Amino acid sequence: MTESNLLHELITLAAHRTPAALALTDGGIHVSYADLAAGVARFAAGLAGVGLARGERVAVYLEKRFETVIASFGSAAAGCVFVPVNPLLKPEQVAFILRDCNVRVLVTSPARLPLLHTVLSTCLDLRHVVVTDASVDAQASDGTSTVQVPAPLETVRWSDLLSNAPTRHGHRVIDADMVAILYTSGSTGSPKGVVLSHRNMVAGAKSVASYLENDAQDTLLAALPLSFDAGFSQLTTAFHVGARVALLNYLLPRDVLKTMAREGVTGLTAVPPLYIQLAQLEWPAAIQEKLRYFANTGGRMPRETLGLLRQRVPQAKPFLMYGLTEAFRSTYLPPEEVDRRPDSIGKAIPNAEILVLRDDGTPCAPDEPGELVHRGALVGMGYWNDAEKTAERFKALAVDAAAHPAGLQLPEFAVFSGDTVCRDAEGFLYFIGRRDEMIKTSGYRVSPTEVEEVLYATRLVQECVAFGVDHPMLGCAIHMIATCADSTCATAEKTLIHECRSRMPAYMVPASIEIVAGPLPRNPNGKIDRKLLSTEWIRRHRA
Repeated sequence: MTESNLLHELITLAAHRTPAALALTDGGIHVSYADLAAGVARFAAGLAGVGLARGERVAVYLEKRFETVIASFGSAAAGCVFVPVNPLLKPEQVAFILRDCNVRVLVTSPARLPLLHTVLSTCLDLRHVVVTDASVDAQASDGTSTVQVPAPLETVRWSDLLSNAPTRHGHRVIDADMVAILYTSGSTGSPKGVVLSHRNMVAGAKSVASYLENDAQDTLLAALPLSFDAGFSQLTTAFHVGARVALLNYLLPRDVLKTMAREGVTGLTAVPPLYIQLAQLEWPAAIQEKLRYFANTGGRMPRETLGLLRQRVPQAKPFLMYGLTEAFRSTYLPPEEVDRRPDSIGKAIPNAEILVLRDDGTPCAPDEPGELVHRGALVGMGYWNDAEKTAERFKALAVDAAAHPAGLQLPEFAVFSGDTVCRDAEGFLYFIGRRDEMIKTSGYRVSPTEVEEVLYATRLVQECVAFGVDHPMLGCAIHMIATCADSTCATAEKTLIHECRSRMPAYMVPASIEIVAGPLPRNPNGKIDRKLLSTEWIRRHRA
């Protein structure tokens, strides 16, 4: 085997090439590729030992740690499907995921298991709870190593699962088989489980590593949740080239900088809210000596934030990226284009094609707004157990929309993102807004991100979010919630309104700006939770 086709083979091949090379770091503890591959094989054998069938689901409800990685890739090696659960989720949210995708095995820690005590009985498909060893669990200082679970659940210690099962091969799978279910944050209703295949995730690793020019000398920081596609991508990208991943359970922005300096991080991928905070801090000189690139995902990077980051680490290349959980990653802007077109989300990543289509499925002309559609090997398999939503987003391409001739037995399905973009004459894409977030005011459609960009450019706000609220004359009025960048809070609202009037057309000017104490709330993926803030605002003003 010279090339990985299955997810777990990323680790197997790296271990074959350089068994002693470091794969993971957590604090001061390191794991080599040889040891990681052995752990993955033992976990896979353990799953076979408890009788899991091909394609059954294994949920991993842990913070970032070695067991999280071993369980995820070990599930793949067993021929099963792993479901990473964000450790920030509350018990009822965890239970929803366990029930929704019929999880058979749950992997968690002695510290987290008691949190689920009242909800596990509602998870009727669950059969086994694998509990990490208390002796290596930094959070289990209270001795909660044996927690009672409702019958007929069986509790299995991590060390027993890995040591008692004889070595055996997992179920036969091919690259078209499902390997993971990643749940979206659920900001617009119940979370949706995006089903990804081995091919999706391996193709994504190869594509991202190619344009970021990753190699075995890199150290990537895993700062984002591993339940987030961009967070898990740090593992797959690194393992594809044999690089090292430093695990970090995000606490404060200063912890991110300290870890980057200590571990010699060469590549950082994060979301705009974290970059906004990091840009306000002084960066240790050790970071400048090592950091090769920083990459943005999960929303548009404010120009002011991008400028500050480039001042902090002038030698690091900025990669502005756009991605969909349904397709893992879609576009990036090459660093050499950032100065000329900082608002662009770039062009398609390698081995993908991005189309801009009208509602009738025909291609848009240059500069004509349309829906971003992703085709290629990274297109996911659909939403778990939700045929209706799958049909809304995963659609067959029209014959004239791409190089896909009529008459073929199988149609080609692509992801219709729901995002409005346009493409300029040189082929660069520009994000306009989410169709379900666009604000219709005074007959105009306004992107909230466009309004937010203006406020960030004033340098008077630390963070901000825009959303529409009902208005008897305008249809919707634009309301802003912002946090202050300095001590000007007393006059910030009046000043910001004045700045908006001088920088944007009248229909885009917010009707009101509310200054609050920061930081603004995040959803589980670290993005500012626009839906939560708008819902709370509506509730307060209806009371």
